[in-house]
Amino acid sequence: MPRDIFGRLVQSDMFGRKISKKQIKREVIDENRRRGKAAEDSYVMKARLSGYEVERTGKGHDFRVRKRDPFTGKVTYNGVREIKSGNAKLSKLQQKTKRRQSNYKVIRENSMW
Repeated sequence: MPRDIFGRLVQSDMFGRKISKKQIKREVIDENRRRGKAAEDSYVMKARLSGYEVERTGKGHDFRVRKRDPFTGKVTYNGVREIKSGNAKLSKLQQKTKRRQSNYKVIRENSMW
């Protein structure tokens, strides 16, 4: 999605033709999806470097993380993580999961661009 020097979305292409609102919205959603995926990938890399086992889960949260004792192999920490990029909000299901689980944590990842 093209942007001007101030970071605002450009409403027309390089030939001056107007871009439809539907197309702009589609491209913004795609951009947000890419940012979210990049934030999740970044978190997984950081968590694995910190010694956590990271497992992708189903609905309500993104990842289940475990930390094991290197000598005994027993799980010393078990938690659930929801990764958000920018100022994204939690969905209703994620808010419900957060209220029910004490080990639920929301992580805000900021991408480099």
